[in-house]
Amino acid sequence: MTDLLKELVSEDGCYVHRRVFADEQLYQLEKRHIFSRNWLYIAHESQLREPGDFVSTYMGETPVIVARGDDDAVHVSINSCTHRGVPVCRADQGKAKRFVCPYHAWMFSVDGRLLGVPQETKVCSKVDKASLGLKKVPRVDSYNGLIFACLDPDVKPLSDFLGDMRWYLDCFFDRFENGVEVIGAPHKWSIKANWKLPVENQLGDVGHAPFLHGSLMQGTEAVDIIKEHGHNVVPRPGHGVAVRLLPKGTPPETVMWGSDGIAVIDPEVASYLREEHIKVEARLGPVRARLSPLCYSIYPNFSFLWANLTIRQAHPKGPGEMEYWSWFVVDKGAPDSIKEKLRSNYTFFFGPGGVLEQEDAEAWSQQYLGSTIDYADDRTYYYGLGIDDPKNHPELPGDVGSCYDEHYAREFYLRWQRELIAGEDQ
Repeated sequence: MTDLLKELVSEDGCYVHRRVFADEQLYQLEKRHIFSRNWLYIAHESQLREPGDFVSTYMGETPVIVARGDDDAVHVSINSCTHRGVPVCRADQGKAKRFVCPYHAWMFSVDGRLLGVPQETKVCSKVDKASLGLKKVPRVDSYNGLIFACLDPDVKPLSDFLGDMRWYLDCFFDRFENGVEVIGAPHKWSIKANWKLPVENQLGDVGHAPFLHGSLMQGTEAVDIIKEHGHNVVPRPGHGVAVRLLPKGTPPETVMWGSDGIAVIDPEVASYLREEHIKVEARLGPVRARLSPLCYSIYPNFSFLWANLTIRQAHPKGPGEMEYWSWFVVDKGAPDSIKEKLRSNYTFFFGPGGVLEQEDAEAWSQQYLGSTIDYADDRTYYYGLGIDDPKNHPELPGDVGSCYDEHYAREFYLRWQRELIAGEDQ
């Protein structure tokens, strides 16, 4: 298998085989060697404000409950009863004192301990409850409110995993004095596509915007600014950020967060965002006060769209199917009227009915179908744009290329290949 894996991505990352997106055997390897060994985003701290608050989510295809316990710590447990395997939590999110299995009513605490077995009173032997709690996810950590977990107890620390990505995450998640919050439950929808495709898109693929989204973006000033001031950054192989670094002296109205969205047409939002932007330099420094990101992705399946305030996650359900989850996230201290207008802006462009989201989802599903064409199996995909471009910048950390440099994707698939090979060689 190792020999095959070496053939799937060229040494320079410029050529990626179609099987990477469509092969069932490779997908099984991904579950074992990528989703079980990397930090995965599971929730935002604003969703777990008090003891008993919980959300249900997935780590790869593994269902988990993320809950704040009575000890105020965040606990992550596999959502499967230790008696017969039935899920003990069927709700997406909420507040609970206990989780009770619907099959035989075994009862568990929110932190996963087994508390009660109704059948125990009718048998002579007693159950060792201490050994029969929900299986715990061994590593849980957070960064600026973003909670991550890992199924591998020996994984390196989250701070090392993120590396320079933290500098870019701070641009939004540490931007506001009161922090940020997730509002409401996520939108969820299924797409007949490989989970890696939306991640790749939001690692830094700004090149598709004037074409796939041409009805809204072709010929606009926003595209011109990206071409002139845009960069694709690899803070650490597998992670990616697309940003615009505006020149010194650029007016706040041009560089402020939201300047390319609803602020253009809504005076109340524009005024609020301008006042918030004035505070950024003191909080984050002069460079990030001129930085206007577009999209982020953290390996393997977390993404964030800057202008539209949405955290996204691509949950794999097979090589050709994924569940896409999307949350609205906003400045916690913003007035309710501002939050509502920004939420409307988000749903208009993104989410399952968003005008841009539908175009992206169609492209990803068609790209997956293209990866299953048997007769084209000898034609690998080309990811070589910008291969010889310089990758340094005096003000931005990480490997920094031009706005159309595809090094973000090359590094993603080379990391994907390395991890599968390392897993198989163990």
